[in-house]
Amino acid sequence: MHEHGLRHDMNALMQRTLDRRRGLRWLGGAALGAVAPLSLLACGGSTDDEDATVSADSGSCSVVPTETAGPYPADGSVASGQRLNALALSGIVRSDIRTSVGSASGTALGVPLTVVLTLVNAGSACEALAGRAVYLWHCTRDGGYSMYSGGHTQENYLRGIQVSDSHGQVSFTTIFPGCYSGRWPHIHFEVYQSLEIATDASIVSDYGKVSQLALPAIACDQIYGVAAGYSASVANYANISLASDNVFGNDSAAHQVATVTGSVDAGYIARLTVGMAI
Repeated sequence: MHEHGLRHDMNALMQRTLDRRRGLRWLGGAALGAVAPLSLLACGGSTDDEDATVSADSGSCSVVPTETAGPYPADGSVASGQRLNALALSGIVRSDIRTSVGSASGTALGVPLTVVLTLVNAGSACEALAGRAVYLWHCTRDGGYSMYSGGHTQENYLRGIQVSDSHGQVSFTTIFPGCYSGRWPHIHFEVYQSLEIATDASIVSDYGKVSQLALPAIACDQIYGVAAGYSASVANYANISLASDNVFGNDSAAHQVATVTGSVDAGYIARLTVGMAI
C-alpha cells in the first residue's frame, strides 16, 4: 500500500520479471556458450530454487523419487471421489496423446512437446529396462485434467501408455502443460512391469514406480505469457517455485527436472532418465 498507484506497481513487476529472465538467460549462455538456445538448463523459478536443482538428465542413474499420483490419475484407483480408468480405454496404448480415444474426439491444443523417458535399473549398472509399460498424463494448457476437470470431463486426451524399447525408452507426443495454482509445471507417470498388468482393469495401481517430471523454468519462461492459450499460467507461475512446490519441494528435484530443448515455434523435447531400484 503506497501513494504511487497501480501503474507504478505494474512497471516494477515487469522490471523484476525482465531482470529475472535476463539473469536466467545469462546463466544459460555462460554455461553453454553459443548453443544456449538449443540446450536449456534446468533452473528454478526463483533464487530459492538455485540450491534445489541441477542440470537434469546428467547420465547418472540415481533412483527417481516416488511421488503421489495426485488427484487426477484415472488409473483405476479412487481419486477425487471417483474411480476412473483411462488404462482400460481402447486405443490408450499410443505415442501421440494429444487427441482423445474411444467415443471422445477432442484434441488438446498447445505448444508441441515430445517427452522421452529412459528407464534404467539403478541397482544393476544403469541397465536399460525394456518391456516396461509407462502410463503418462498431465494437464491441458489451461491447467485442467481430462476426465476430471470442468470442460474436460468428456475427454481423455493427454493420457497414454507406451512400452519401453530395448534402450529403455518411451516417447510421447503431447503439448506443453499449463501451470495451475499451487503446483510447479509437471507431468505425471507410472511405470508398470508389463503392458498386460497396466491394462488389466482387475488390477489397480500395481505399478513399480509413480513419480513426476518437472519442467525447467527457462522453457516455462519462454511459453507462459507468450504462446497462445497459456494466459492462465502467468499468475500461477509467478507465485510458485520448485522449492515451494508441495511435491518437488519435499525432495531434491535434481533427478526430476527434465532437460528441455527447442522453441515455441519449433516445439520442445523433454528428456528424463528414470532410475528405478529393481
